[in-house]
Amino acid sequence: MNSVLHPTYFPNVAHFVAMLHANHIVFEVCDNYQKQTYRNRTSIYGANGRLDLNVPVIYSQKNRQLYKDVKIFNSENWQTQHLKSLESAYRTSPFYEFYIDDLMPLFTSEFETIMAFNLRSIELIFECMQLSIEYSTTSIFEIELENSQDARPLANSRKEITQHFTSYAQVFDDKHGFLNNLSILDLLFNEGPNTELYLKSQTLNL
Repeated sequence: MNSVLHPTYFPNVAHFVAMLHANHIVFEVCDNYQKQTYRNRTSIYGANGRLDLNVPVIYSQKNRQLYKDVKIFNSENWQTQHLKSLESAYRTSPFYEFYIDDLMPLFTSEFETIMAFNLRSIELIFECMQLSIEYSTTSIFEIELENSQDARPLANSRKEITQHFTSYAQVFDDKHGFLNNLSILDLLFNEGPNTELYLKSQTLNL
């Protein structure tokens, strides 16, 4: 079955479970932008627990904008800050050094829109996992989907999924225990080549 998802910033584990179990991935690109979602946020495991990394965007609630049209506020030095946060969180993880160079274009190149940035982040993760996965995009917005799994609610950061995924070793789990459903980066830096197998072994109830 096809799975329809919002492209988010370094999507969390649930997003990737949905993607790897889908026959085909369709990214929703015709919706209105919504604040306080994973569209411009990802969660990693920092020394003090869950840490949210937010991409600053230029958006006004008064004038609705399509997600694909929302621009990144590049006057802020957010890319350097995010890279420093990732280094601080994962430099001692088993596979940080193995993958970080492949992800560097996201932190050294300027992107105009948040959607373009998110799609590139997903493509680079696929490359890191050595997966030849193709996707398509929507042409119209449909509230109700037919013959497709609607995984778009996964982008809502205000309504976290209740199911728990199988635990794996995390850098600071001796301090705060296992943190569920973090960014795919947490899984990739800790599990490396085992990431694909882990994702395929998980189930998702939407």
